[in-house]
Amino acid sequence: MDTYSKKTDFIYDDAPAPNLSLWDRFWLWVWDLIGKTLNNKVTGGLVKYLAIVVLVGLVVFLALKIIGADLKIFSRQSQKVEVPYTESDDNIHEINFNDQIEKAVATANYRLAVRLLYLRTLKKLSDRSLIHWLPEKTNQTYISEINDPDKKKEFSKLTHQFEYVWYGEFFIDKENFYIIKDTFERFNLPGS
Repeated sequence: MDTYSKKTDFIYDDAPAPNLSLWDRFWLWVWDLIGKTLNNKVTGGLVKYLAIVVLVGLVVFLALKIIGADLKIFSRQSQKVEVPYTESDDNIHEINFNDQIEKAVATANYRLAVRLLYLRTLKKLSDRSLIHWLPEKTNQTYISEINDPDKKKEFSKLTHQFEYVWYGEFFIDKENFYIIKDTFERFNLPGS
């Protein structure tokens, strides 16, 4: 052992320190500071839990973005849809649905057109005494008022489509609008 300890190849104490650049020394200092903070009994636990909370929050946020959830708290206010009459004062017996639907389609406001199709359907159901229309009733109340099970099922599907488009603020293009419009028109055919 004495023989080896005297050979220069095995003497490590005299090895020159590596020549570190200013950038390398900065990062060495940062990682040293992080290591001391994490190993400290007082701040280490707090920092570790804070890091875990931030990482979990980031993962949840990314997951919601990936599945397409609209997080309004992180974005600007949703786009307003101009309605030619006040929503709270809707009186389905006073609206000229054909004119209003044509205007909405002409301006490519298909969401509003779907809303008008739904209101026109409520009017037709009310005119046939299948529902009792009141502005403060919910869509689910109207579904429950329909006694015919087949009609109830069809109207429930229409309501679901309307709620997705109007309240869910889903984009709807011309092609999909005409598919939805056809569904509403078949439901509203006399005798159906």
